[in-house]
Amino acid sequence: MTALMMKAMGPMLWVRRQLRPDAPARCPEVARVLQPYLDGEVDARTLRLVSEHLEDCRRCGLEVETYTALKQAVHRVSDPPAEPVERLRAFAARLAKGELTDPP
Repeated sequence: MTALMMKAMGPMLWVRRQLRPDAPARCPEVARVLQPYLDGEVDARTLRLVSEHLEDCRRCGLEVETYTALKQAVHRVSDPPAEPVERLRAFAARLAKGELTDPP
């Protein structure tokens, strides 16, 4: 696991990942490494864990769509569409407050 991934995960997720390296990734863990994942900056293990999570998690899949739409918009125009930007800001705020949890 790269130093970037360990730093992005935070201490509790890092400990969990060390104790159970092949456990399925959870939403908060994926959220913290999603941008590096989309930019191709993760190691093979993180790539596998995030990819497996995204196959089953609609919420994180929507965040991938939002990030992708934002990247495409930034490349096309100087002002990205408001809806993806607001969704991303709301997601970041929930993540920062620790409100993001795994779905039941």
